[in-house]
Amino acid sequence: MTAQDLISDGILPLKTSDTGKTALSWMEDYKLSHLPIVNNEEFLGLISEMDIYALNDFEAPLGNHTLSLKNPYVYTYQPVFDVLKQVNALDLTLIPVLDEKQRYTGSITLQKLLSKTAEMLSLNNPGGLIFLEMSINDYSLTEIANIVESNDVKILNSIVINRSESTRVDVVLKLNTPEIQRVIQTFERYDYMVKAIIDDKYNEDNLRENYDSLMKYLNI
Repeated sequence: MTAQDLISDGILPLKTSDTGKTALSWMEDYKLSHLPIVNNEEFLGLISEMDIYALNDFEAPLGNHTLSLKNPYVYTYQPVFDVLKQVNALDLTLIPVLDEKQRYTGSITLQKLLSKTAEMLSLNNPGGLIFLEMSINDYSLTEIANIVESNDVKILNSIVINRSESTRVDVVLKLNTPEIQRVIQTFERYDYMVKAIIDDKYNEDNLRENYDSLMKYLNI
């Protein structure tokens, strides 16, 4: 899944001629704290509520505002975990998406990102998460699956996250039960590095809490 697949429908970009008052009104309507500024297809920046309040002139056009966020965008081809990393690093409620020619193609809201991540990792199903860290040369999904299934547990989903400029990878396993201690013990017996676990039941009500936990355990 890439950024292109995550673009949210119905989010209109602002123009430099729009006022701070208009921007705040739209943010309230969309329930967001950030909106992109676009003229034609040219992405000019991402404005936040704090940027507008800092100028303290709600009738001034957005072109007069100083934007505090640096490089607040992702490209259409970037994978979902790159999007998560950028959104988490900048504490965004929305992130713009650009194509390879730097043209604005749409935006991804935090809620859409959380929902798609939950869907991708089967987070809305009962069951625990195990985070393994290993060398890419040691990665074998067959061996990992055999270890899990030897404990009468099934893998609902698995994702391999490559680390930039490293031969290490994170392997995220979504299991079909929150009772995962025996699985963890088996991994450790086979000298696997268990980086972290999340054994709570996931649902929409605690999605943001679990997103924060996911970012913490992935260390991104």
